Amino acid sequence: MSGSRAEAEQKGGSRQRLQVNEYKENQNIADTSLRPVQTTVLGVTAKMEATSSKEESTLQKSSLDVHAESNKWQYKSPSDTVVLSPDTESSQEGDSDEDTTPGLDDFSELSPYERKRLKNISENANFFASLQLSESAARFREMIKKRQPPESKRKKPKKKENETGCRRSMRLLKVDPSGVPLPAAPIQTVLEVDENPLIPPGPLEMTPENQDDDNALFKGFLQTWAEMSKTRSKNTEKELSSIKSYKVHLNGMVISEDTVCKVTRGSISSMAIHPSEMRTLVAAGAKSGQVGLWDLTHQPKEDGVYLFQPHSQPVSCLYFSPANPAHLLSLSYDGTLRCGDFSRAVFEEVYRDETRSFSSFDFLTEDASTLIVGHWDGSMSLVDRRTPGTSCEKLIKTSLSKIRTVHVHPVQRQYLITAGLRDIHVYDARCLNLSRNQPLISLTEHTKSIASAYFSPLTGNRVVTTCADCKLRIFDSSCISSKIPLLTTIRHNTITGRWLTRFQAVWDPKQEDCIVVGSMAQPRRVEVFHETGKWVHSFLGGECLASVCSINAMHPTRYILAGGNSSGRVHVFMN
Repeated sequence: MSGSRAEAEQKGGSRQRLQVNEYKENQNIADTSLRPVQTTVLGVTAKMEATSSKEESTLQKSSLDVHAESNKWQYKSPSDTVVLSPDTESSQEGDSDEDTTPGLDDFSELSPYERKRLKNISENANFFASLQLSESAARFREMIKKRQPPESKRKKPKKKENETGCRRSMRLLKVDPSGVPLPAAPIQTVLEVDENPLIPPGPLEMTPENQDDDNALFKGFLQTWAEMSKTRSKNTEKELSSIKSYKVHLNGMVISEDTVCKVTRGSISSMAIHPSEMRTLVAAGAKSGQVGLWDLTHQPKEDGVYLFQPHSQPVSCLYFSPANPAHLLSLSYDGTLRCGDFSRAVFEEVYRDETRSFSSFDFLTEDASTLIVGHWDGSMSLVDRRTPGTSCEKLIKTSLSKIRTVHVHPVQRQYLITAGLRDIHVYDARCLNLSRNQPLISLTEHTKSIASAYFSPLTGNRVVTTCADCKLRIFDSSCISSKIPLLTTIRHNTITGRWLTRFQAVWDPKQEDCIVVGSMAQPRRVEVFHETGKWVHSFLGGECLASVCSINAMHPTRYILAGGNSSGRVHVFMN
């Protein structure tokens, strides 16, 4: 009984001491300037009071240390203060405090009520410490602002009235040396000169730019070719020779310095060879709008070149008339189609539409009286040369956004094939109307931009296309129905770049199962392929052929090949 009574008295005394210590702790928090270190010490002292009454002297000593530490930290920057935990502080004080400072295990002797009171005291101490820290930081920032010197603005030096200024050019100030201002210079109006002025409408005289028009040589040239066209032999159809004999003829075609000549000043965009069997005449159309004629029988060769300017923009298509080879028809981007007449020495205007840009044309009839013209905007024009004037008979809209080439079937002339950007369409000329026309057949095998599409020249049983996906495709057009099947695909590099004219594979009129196309391979060459995709021949010229011949043309009856490059030079291979 006495033991239990002593324990009850001891617990009651400890509760009274805890209340007194709690009152003292609140007074110390209100009177002293708390810092983060102070928060930790208060928490430690509260724990010390709760352990035993013997440690009251230690609590008083630690409270005095709090006052000293707070005075010491008041003169330090807020950035230097560090919040220490009770474990960190005890580790920094060393072994000397281990006997006097109670550990966390001593709280096991406290009752739950005493532990709750200790927790409330610790939370109050932390709140007052954070409040005091924010107030001291604000005061510290104000002290720093007061100590900073005011910003000093640099005063600009005053200009001296009698000081000599910088010397300036009187010429730039437009002042006469005597001090009198010069009169204002008259305003010069600068006229913008069009690089490609339109050629005036109407017929143009055949006046060569590189030679005198009164030259007797030029007059003899016109007379010779006018008579040569009248006495030409008709091209009769004949059976195709075998590939073996065809290769023999191709091997006999050679090139020399005499058969290479500069015909136009700019890049060549179209070519044609006169069908004469006696003499050789090559026509070349340039991107500058020029048309050059080269008679290879003249020596020196420069005397046989005649250069004309019938157009102002690239000449994309050239044909000698199948009815009268003395007529050379040329089509240009500038919206004009002209006919050069050797007998009259004039370029007549066949069709003109300055609001549109022409891309290609072909003859719908064998007498060359009716033409079909393709436009870059995807439309077509039907032109009748027998009708007076320079307008078209009918303007036809198609489902293509652009038309690059137009070609008419050589036997069934009501069919025509057009090459667009990605698709190739076959139309029936008898069913064309003014509204949007749908094609009979559409070839959609091409994956990139198409350069050209042509029927085979004798029977029209094949179609060859040139595409930017480095493929030449051969289609079977022997039966034009709802679909034209693909026969052969030939891998061929067709990427010519920006400065070279795009390749266009064309048929050889003498051997319609073979195509001729330029090549990017080294050494430079012109290649011939069979419709089955087999390689047939390569025209190599050595030093005479050192550039890419993008545009090529074959003579209809003779073994003559003419190739034009992007500098206006023509290379001719012949027996």
